[in-house]
Amino acid sequence: MHVPSLIEKKREGQELSAEEIEYLVTGFTHGEIADYQMSAWAMAVFFRGMTAAETQHLTKSMMESGRTLDYPADSPPKVDKHSTGGIGDKISLVLAPLLACDKVWVPMISGRALGITGGTLDKLESIPGFNVHIDERRALAQLESIGLFIIGQTEDICPADKKLYALRDVTGTVPSQALIVASIMSKKLAENLDRLVLDVKFGSGAFMKTRKEAKQLAASMTKVGKLMGVKVSHLLSPMDEPLGRTVGNALEVAECVEVLQGGGPRDIIELTLDLAEQVSTAPRAKLAGWLSDGTAWRKFISLVYAQDGDASTLEKLGDVHRAPIIQPLLAQTSGVVKKMDAEAIGRASLLLGGGRNSADDEIDFAVGLSGIKKIGEHVEAKEPLLFVHARNDQTLLTALPLLENAIEVL
Repeated sequence: MHVPSLIEKKREGQELSAEEIEYLVTGFTHGEIADYQMSAWAMAVFFRGMTAAETQHLTKSMMESGRTLDYPADSPPKVDKHSTGGIGDKISLVLAPLLACDKVWVPMISGRALGITGGTLDKLESIPGFNVHIDERRALAQLESIGLFIIGQTEDICPADKKLYALRDVTGTVPSQALIVASIMSKKLAENLDRLVLDVKFGSGAFMKTRKEAKQLAASMTKVGKLMGVKVSHLLSPMDEPLGRTVGNALEVAECVEVLQGGGPRDIIELTLDLAEQVSTAPRAKLAGWLSDGTAWRKFISLVYAQDGDASTLEKLGDVHRAPIIQPLLAQTSGVVKKMDAEAIGRASLLLGGGRNSADDEIDFAVGLSGIKKIGEHVEAKEPLLFVHARNDQTLLTALPLLENAIEVL
């Protein structure tokens, strides 16, 4: 097949066959199709979209580009969750250990920061020593011992998605619905799950800006999952303000520690329980009890130790990763917080160094935002609306105008 012709075909809005999609995915995975050609094809998909059949073929081809997980015949049900991405969305770090308190296995293959949204793997790597690259044999043994793992894609699990994921992040094609569906579902289907819950975000800080778009994305992912034999459910959740009160890798892990120890912001607790109910057989009261009584916290400690992390640092991550500059952004007047724009706050965190502008950028674990006021809260004049954690004056001065425009107090 002729790659430029396939790019042109999609550019003109025509439907690609299963064979053509498989050719593109296989060639790209094996390095026979150049990044610039796949970037052009992804941009064509971004503008022209894909049919339901094309999306299913793309998902299947990406899943089949590598191995799928295999479990013992008598193993417990396998469950997982995926979020379409948001600002301050650290739910996986609380939900995975909580679910593992039930009699299920949680084989979670996660991703890195994408666009302005954070990544579970980046957050976990702010824990000294935490290893997201354990091999499949070790990961499966970990399931048998503690009931969960959280890892990145191994070389032989969805290698096509791993390559395309990195490419999308730096070519402006992140919000493509078809590419989002194929990326999410190929990884999750490679986990060989029984049940999957999707947290589909909508709002300023999400890839889907409207509830209607989010509903369409959820329906598409649910359809693909069910066609592949997985019980899929979903929740639509707003992302007009950050989730919780922190944005930034180590700051968000510290907030998760609070929740796992029975405290933390109410919105994180409620969304965690809402999602857990979708894939757990335990009632909500039991799940809430595991969060408040330390059961899920102990499971998280087991996860950290199992993956080479230093769990003794969990309660002092703020000291392990302390930004040189921590500056409050003060309210100019008394009033009620009417706007705390998630997109602008996500962009500010990116400028501070909490995300990536290119695929090989290093993330600064210490930077970000903390103490973020919630919409509807009353503030006094000169009271902090949030605290900016910056590496230097230059990044601070770059981020401040974005943050000032992100907030409205009336």
